[in-house]
Amino acid sequence: MLISLGGKYAMADSLEKILNDNLLSLSVLKGLVENSFDSILITDSSKQAKIIYANQAFKSLTGYGVGEVLGKTPKILQGPATDKKVIARLATALGNGTSFKGKAINYKKNGLPFIMDWRVIPAKIGKETKVWIAIQRDGGHF
Repeated sequence: MLISLGGKYAMADSLEKILNDNLLSLSVLKGLVENSFDSILITDSSKQAKIIYANQAFKSLTGYGVGEVLGKTPKILQGPATDKKVIARLATALGNGTSFKGKAINYKKNGLPFIMDWRVIPAKIGKETKVWIAIQRDGGHF
């Protein structure tokens, strides 16, 4: 429920209470991630950025099942037409611990290219990035 405050909206106290309850908040976030229409990929914060989670929408987008990608890097989606400049911008953002937004040609498991539109954001505790969250979708046709 949203409450209007002079043309602006604020969250109702009930949502704030949900988000402050760790178990309920975790359950809400899990429901959002697992049922998102967008692909969500989580990697560890190591230099290799190994995949530690992929939702069902990732499989729908890429053809790769969760078991096939765990422990690998998102580089499995790259190929000959992947724009190296976009990947360099991504690497710079990751190195700086900042978010990234971009589009690039990636490849499905069956080898078909597609345009991926994605955002990558750091999940931090304090100033330390613990994991990277990538939100991905089909970015249209060539």
